[in-house]
Amino acid sequence: MLAIGTLAKRTGTKVQTIRYYEQIGLMHEPGRTEGGQRRYGDAELDRLSFIRHSRQLGFSLEAIRELLDLSDTPDRSCAQVDAIAQKQLRQVEARLVRLEALRVELQRMIGACNADRVADCRILEVLRDHEECLADHGATA
Repeated sequence: MLAIGTLAKRTGTKVQTIRYYEQIGLMHEPGRTEGGQRRYGDAELDRLSFIRHSRQLGFSLEAIRELLDLSDTPDRSCAQVDAIAQKQLRQVEARLVRLEALRVELQRMIGACNADRVADCRILEVLRDHEECLADHGATA
């Protein structure tokens, strides 16, 4: 059985994050010692590793909740799992398109700046006025 600090180190997850996952129901309430300390086994280690890897791949907490629910019923079709992963892929691809537009705009701004003084800096001009941008790159998260 692992203490929460050991679980955190083994998974690269902060202790506060583990407690948060417990509060929102992604992690099951752990067993406790007579002294009230949380204790985790292999199942919790696997579950937290699953959550952590899913977060690294950009899945939302709600999508992870759905994936965990699906993984808890292994006899079901994985079509729903595939649909969740496909949705995540579409979101990643949309972000890549936005990032490429940002890259192009930043390159253009930097290339257009050949002034010696801040007062004449093209980068600052474009940052002050979004209308100066060639592409609508919108807000980023």
